[in-house]
Order: sequence, then C-alpha cells, then structure tokens
Amino acid sequence: MLTGNKGEWSEIYVLFRLLSEGKLHAADEKLNKIKNIYFPIVKIIREEIKNNINEYETGENIRIYINGMRATEIPAVVFNKEADSLLSEIKSSKSKGAFSIKSTERFMNKINCFKISAPSKDKTDINIRILDINTGYSPTVGFSIKSELGSAPTLLNAGKTTNFTYKIIHKHQDLLKETNEIYKASGNKNHINIRGRISKIVEKKGIFEFYAMDCDTFKNNLVLIDSNMDKILSHTLLYYYRDGVINCRDMVKKLEETNPMGYINMYTYKYKYRKFLTAIALGMRPATEWDGLDEANGGYIIVTKEGDVLAYHIYNRNYFEEYLLNNTKYETASTSRHKFGMIFEKDGETFIRLNLQIRFV
Repeated sequence: MLTGNKGEWSEIYVLFRLLSEGKLHAADEKLNKIKNIYFPIVKIIREEIKNNINEYETGENIRIYINGMRATEIPAVVFNKEADSLLSEIKSSKSKGAFSIKSTERFMNKINCFKISAPSKDKTDINIRILDINTGYSPTVGFSIKSELGSAPTLLNAGKTTNFTYKIIHKHQDLLKETNEIYKASGNKNHINIRGRISKIVEKKGIFEFYAMDCDTFKNNLVLIDSNMDKILSHTLLYYYRDGVINCRDMVKKLEETNPMGYINMYTYKYKYRKFLTAIALGMRPATEWDGLDEANGGYIIVTKEGDVLAYHIYNRNYFEEYLLNNTKYETASTSRHKFGMIFEKDGETFIRLNLQIRFV
C-alpha cells in the first residue's frame, strides 16, 4: 500500500491535474494565476524505476507509453475526475504524517504509476515537455514542486553545514558559565533557550563578530552569488536570533536600514538576497559543490491552498524571486542535532555557533 504525506500526494495531484488541463499556468509575485500566460504541455515524463520511462502525452485522450511502447489510452476527463477526488482526500485528511488513498492508488496502477514521488537525484520533482508558443521550441524541463496543502516546506534545510561561528568580544568573566546554563522552561538540557542566551550576551555588553562559516563548501557556493554573501547572511542571523526579525522580506529591510556592508546603492541587498533564495530553491545545496546551474531548470510549481497548479518558469524569474522573498522566513532548528547555541572557548577567545534554516511561510 502506498503512503505519503500531503506534500508527497500533491506530486501525484500535479501529474493528474496537468494532464487533464494540458497546460501549465504562470503565477505572479503574489501567487495569482496569470490567465493569459501559460505553457502548453506536450507530455510529462516519469522514470519511476531506473531505465523504465513512462511518457504521458496530452490531448483529449492521454496516451501512455512505457519505454517507447504504447501501453494504454485514457480520456483526459478521467484524469480531471481523479485530480478532483485526490484534492478532496488531501484537504480532508487529518493526518500530520503519511496516509494512504486507496482509490488514487488503484488509478495509479492503471496508468503504470507505482510511486508517489518519482526518484530524483536533484531538485527536480517532475519533468515536462512544454511548447514555447513564441519560438515553437519544445524543451523538456524539470520543475520542483511545493504544496500549500500540507505543512509549509523548508527552502533551506538545517544541518551542521549551515552553522555560522561568531566570536564574542566581552569582558565578563563568567559569561560562558552563566550563558550556557540558560535552557527553556522545561529545564531539558536538549532544549536550549538560544534567544535567552543571546540576550544574556547582549546584557553583558558582548559584541558578536562574524568569524567563519563551518562548511567551506557552502561558503564557496555562496561566492558564486557574491564574495560577501557569507557576511551578509551572518548579519541576518543576528537580526533573527538577537533582534527577532523573522521574515526574509524584513531581513532585507533591516539590511537596508543598517547597511552593514556600506553599500551606496541600497537595492544591492535585495538583489543579492533574492539571488541567494533562488539559488537555494533551484539547485544549490550547502554540502555539495555547486556549478551555478539550476537543477530544476524549468522552475517551481506551486499547488495553492485552492488546488490551483501554477508555475514560476525561467521566463518569469523576477516574479519567482519576489515570491520567494515574500513567502519565506527564518526558523530555529534543533540545537542538539545541529550542534549550535553553546558558548565555547578556543585559544582564550569566546565563540558561539548560530544556525541558518529557511522555511516557507
């Protein structure tokens, strides 16, 4: 029996809905459908098992090919009905984890679809051959899928690779001891009150000085965007943990207000930060050397709360960048798992690690 969470079932929903409609509508920066901008779909391609290619050609009837051999044909209206049914099941489910949908699984078996998520080595969740009505060109491009039907997904997952180390300049003799004794109300030593610790450091007139990123690969990846990107992000982490700024758009406003890099053109922060969010969304991973190319070379597909399937394609990249800026926020990951939030000493100096994780709102 197949099981998946709401986000995973949304991938199958996208498959059904796009095949039934035969086109992929574009979205503006506020995730509204742009009715007169869409990309006709020629076919959707899935490789569920290595070297086993399923092709779903659009039309009044959906023609299904397996490794180039025609297998079956099913009316598009059936896909539309199955999409409506699946959407209703996803919306009505009370489960916060994985669940099964027997009726959808039965239909999936009919169309030779046996996995909820097609395996992927990169950020591509679905491959679509689209028709560029302006040029007649028909490329096959990959899209990453995000769904608003379930819990908000992460954009940048936390890890030890996303830790930033800061030197603390201070004169308080017992700062390390007093700060490291601050935990959340539960008293559980796995539950660090990191904002409480930061407040203690500020109270004792400690000054945070960015020292280094813990992962050289992540730092080197950021250099492709800008040589100062690590320093810019280090300031935003202090805005989050020290000053309580949460939303990414507010991070940019704070950067513009304080201008820590001394830029003359205040649009510089917004420009660089949007490029950073887009790089993370389309291909960059902290622990993997990045060549600057988009893995999801088509863009992003968003399933809205209403069930619309909308796309940010490379043609409307500005809308996509603005969408990311408007709909993401910082959050605190597990301090025990990712080893941050503890003050430590090295060579007679005091340090603390802060972690970067970004989630959709």
